[in-house]
Amino acid sequence: MKSVLRIPLDTSPEQGQRLQALQQGFAQLCNALAPLVQNTRVWNRVALHHLAYKALRAQFPAMGSQMVCNAIYSVSRTCRVVFQHPDSPFNLTRLGDKPLPLLRFTDSCPVYFDRHTLSLKAGQLSMFTLDGRMRFQLSLRPEDEAAFHTQKLREIVLSRRADGIYELAFWLTDPDEEAPQNPAADATGTAEIPEYVMVEETV
Repeated sequence: MKSVLRIPLDTSPEQGQRLQALQQGFAQLCNALAPLVQNTRVWNRVALHHLAYKALRAQFPAMGSQMVCNAIYSVSRTCRVVFQHPDSPFNLTRLGDKPLPLLRFTDSCPVYFDRHTLSLKAGQLSMFTLDGRMRFQLSLRPEDEAAFHTQKLREIVLSRRADGIYELAFWLTDPDEEAPQNPAADATGTAEIPEYVMVEETV
C-alpha cells in the first residue's frame, strides 16, 4: 500500500528565502548533470554517480555530499520518464540515432531529501539548507508520525505550491512492499514530463 503524507510549512519570510535558495541551488546541480546525460546517454543512478559525483562536489561545495546524491537521483528519475517510458515522445526507440535532447530544470523544480538531510522526531522537523539546518514544529496526527517511522520511505520531496507555500511530500509504502516493477514510471506511474523540466531538442 502506497500513501503520501503532505505537510505544508509555516515559513517566515527569511525561511522562505532560504528554501528558495536551496531550490535554486538544487536546480543548478541538476542542470550541471543534464549535459553529461545528453553526451553519454548514461542516466542509471549508480553509473551517473560514478561519472559525476566528484566533479559536482567540487563545483557545488555548499550543497553537501548528500544533496549531490539526491540531485543525481532526481536527474536519473526524470530521465527514466523522458527517455524510457513507452508513452514518452522522447522515448529512445522514437529518437533512434538522433542526439538526446537536453533537459533543463527550472528554479521551481522540487528538492529531494532523504533521512540524512531531513529528520522528524517528536513533531520537530529538521532539514538541510545552504546555511545550516532549519527546524519547524509540526502538528502531526499521531498516526501520521507513526507512519513516517514504521513505513518504508520511498521519497521526500520539497516543492512550492501555486499559492507560494512550501510543502513536503513523504511517499510511504509498507515495509514488505516491492519497489515499482516499471522503473521508467514516475511516482504516479505516468509518462507526463514534469512542468519544471524543459526538453530542448537538438536540430
